[in-house]
Amino acid sequence: MQVQVNTDDHIQGGETLAHWITEETNSRLSRFRDHITRVEVFLTDLDGSKSGVKDKRCRLEARVANRQPVSVTADADKMATAFIDSVDKLTRALDTDLGRVKDRHGRDTIRNAADQDS
Repeated sequence: MQVQVNTDDHIQGGETLAHWITEETNSRLSRFRDHITRVEVFLTDLDGSKSGVKDKRCRLEARVANRQPVSVTADADKMATAFIDSVDKLTRALDTDLGRVKDRHGRDTIRNAADQDS
């Protein structure tokens, strides 16, 4: 799974931040490793150089093999909190999306059979 970190001009941290984001993403999404090809992380400061409430935004976009991309966004006062919140949202979204492919016993659902016939 490839992780690509994108920041705006107001986010500080450079390589250290990118390394932490990459490690946390790989760790927290490890159970989806076989399904995700790439995760793009977009970090932005909505107020620029000013300080404000919930002015840090993290958007994650997961590229899932043979599925549509899954995207989530979280806002918080601190960048780390926005990132963690967005990873939690992404985990729930991937559970929902990939759960539709399998039934509760791990068997392919009728949705897969229909996709394979067409």
